[in-house]
Amino acid sequence: MGRLKTITRRTLLVGSAAIAGGVVFGYWRYKTPYENPLLESLGDGEAALTPYVRIDQAGITIIAPRAEMGQGVHTTLAALVAEELDVALEDVRVEHGPASKAYFNQVALEEGVPFAATNEGNFAEGVRNSTHVAAKLVGMQITGGSSSTPDAFVKMRKAGAAARAVLLAAAAEKLGVATDTLVTRGGVVIAADGTRIPYTELAVLAAAIEPPEDPELKDPADWKLLGRSLPRVDMVGKCTGTAQYSIDVRLPGMLFATVRMNPQLGGELLSFDAAAANAMPGVQKIVPLAGGVAVIASNTWYAMQAVKAIRCEWGEAPYPASSAAQFAVVEEAFANSHDSRYLDTGDVDGALADGADVEGEYQVPYLAHATMEPLNAVAWLHDGRLELCAGTQAPTQAVKDSAAIADLDTQQVTLHTTLMGGGFGRRAESDFIKTAVHAAIAMPGVPIKLTWSREEDTTHDTYRPLARARFRAKIANGAPLAFDLSVAAPSAIESQLARIGLSIPGPDISIVQAAWDQPYAIPNYRVTGYRAPVMTPISSWRSVGASQNGFFHESAIDEIAHAAGADPLQMRLALLTHKPSRAVLEAVATMSGWGDELPDGHGRGVAFVLSFGVPVAEVIEVAATANGIRILKAWAAVDVGIALDPRNIEAQVQSAINFGLSAAIMGEITLREGVVEQTNFHDYDAIRMAQAPAIDVKILENGTKIRGIGEPGLPPAAPALANAIFAATGQRIRELPLNKHIRFFR
Repeated sequence: MGRLKTITRRTLLVGSAAIAGGVVFGYWRYKTPYENPLLESLGDGEAALTPYVRIDQAGITIIAPRAEMGQGVHTTLAALVAEELDVALEDVRVEHGPASKAYFNQVALEEGVPFAATNEGNFAEGVRNSTHVAAKLVGMQITGGSSSTPDAFVKMRKAGAAARAVLLAAAAEKLGVATDTLVTRGGVVIAADGTRIPYTELAVLAAAIEPPEDPELKDPADWKLLGRSLPRVDMVGKCTGTAQYSIDVRLPGMLFATVRMNPQLGGELLSFDAAAANAMPGVQKIVPLAGGVAVIASNTWYAMQAVKAIRCEWGEAPYPASSAAQFAVVEEAFANSHDSRYLDTGDVDGALADGADVEGEYQVPYLAHATMEPLNAVAWLHDGRLELCAGTQAPTQAVKDSAAIADLDTQQVTLHTTLMGGGFGRRAESDFIKTAVHAAIAMPGVPIKLTWSREEDTTHDTYRPLARARFRAKIANGAPLAFDLSVAAPSAIESQLARIGLSIPGPDISIVQAAWDQPYAIPNYRVTGYRAPVMTPISSWRSVGASQNGFFHESAIDEIAHAAGADPLQMRLALLTHKPSRAVLEAVATMSGWGDELPDGHGRGVAFVLSFGVPVAEVIEVAATANGIRILKAWAAVDVGIALDPRNIEAQVQSAINFGLSAAIMGEITLREGVVEQTNFHDYDAIRMAQAPAIDVKILENGTKIRGIGEPGLPPAAPALANAIFAATGQRIRELPLNKHIRFFR
């Protein structure tokens, strides 16, 4: 059965484990864990001391329960365990954890509470803690929301510390000495007389010892790994081409498949004629799907050619057929009752009673995720079980969805989560895995690899929502006296939950995310969210609502500053009440030389956005050239509370800025006659090397909590660029993508 069978029995099925030696979550303690299937898959001489540590004769394996999508999380999570276990990072293997509620993401729901991240009062913290209980009850194993590191920071260190404690106890028992006479170093227990016992020799004995509920953790002053830039554990594999993605999986007897879905998303497949496709080389089977059809063939190329030959009659989409019509629906939402108003201080209406000094409207389009690795999954139905191999951000949901399709219990489904060639929220969906399961059901006993074409992916994404915003402001003494911002958009959370049979219980905070919760002290300040109906399928896109609201809010703040005759950065500093936020803005001002005289045609723009608890300030410098706007340089200052791996944090901020600049300059998904017009990278492009700026990053640690960094670097990029263009040209652009209004250097 090849490598997948080996993975199944020895590697990835290492168990959905309890939080052994874990931290207290509300009233849910270590003593009420999920069961640990690690123990069921162990062979002779192997031991699973905690859900994150497996030891066998080959060495030590650390289990990382979050998806590695290129963001380096496996290195950081492994370092959390290795630090407390007292082993070198190069001496451990790192594997993705299996699909299991035991690896629930404790903090994933925190972003949805109606309290600003700067509010750390008892009531706000109590509500956040209550989400930890809900997360455990649901068993959410998900990667997203920059939550992986905050979720793991205590629990994975405690898992490592608990494992070390039982290894010491095992050594003490074996040597007949007191535990406090022993020390550990580099995966070895060392006795006072110099006797050295490797962990691998102690693992089986240690597994019989009850781990401590609350093991003592190292003082940060004693950290050897954490707080330092570390070599990526996946770097060698990725640089040599030996890293395994699901696209790389090959099994004996494997067949290959692809899909063609109704180009009007959500429309039905009314009928199809596959006669021509059936006569083509390599075609094994045609499989009708809900809303589309799949072809199984002897290779992917044959499948992709055959699926094009199928004549399909499609039903119409259940949404307005053009981008203009959908924007009109969003515009109509402003006339409805509001969905949320989390911020309403002072008397905004009174302050604006005699009119606004500055006002405007902003707009952003749908955006695709456009991951580099095409969507794909392997499904194999055999012997009453379903085996899956896929890169997914939501393993437990993928298992649940697949089990329902195959009419199996979730215990009969095994999912091997691989490395992913990008996620950005797209791989939190299960649609591409479900199509593979349908293909496998059509040919039981045969492993099927189903790969979506790039065109199918681009035209059948679950997109970032389109959105509109309106603002009005009153100015007094060179600063805003009143600021009224309204945002209208369909709910990404509503759309996502509907696909798994759930409904949103209240307002969607993501509609106003990173708009209502910014720490500006404006006397009369209001942010209102309006929910438009869900039309085209939408979902979380890197930084979720903060991606568009950063553009809306910080562009409007910039307009206010210029209308007030104030320096845009200095006005922001005067308004910010949160010390870590002030510090990142002061840092980026120093880094960029803000206020220095610039050559003619140059301009600098600044933006500040606090999202996912991370204050980020960015400055971008542009030049207006004969060949268009050229981005010269970008500076960013971020505060993650505790910087576990500075080099990786820097890389993530740089990545987020480039991702955000691509979307700001040219990112746009449009619809015509119900069909997405963009089909591949030729018309859904990204910035190239020659366009990407040099990016300097400064990392601060003034925050009171540890935070993740995969998403917060993105929201300031678009407004900083738009504000820089205004500074260089005097042209205020209120609609993305920017290249609809101004030419860029290529």
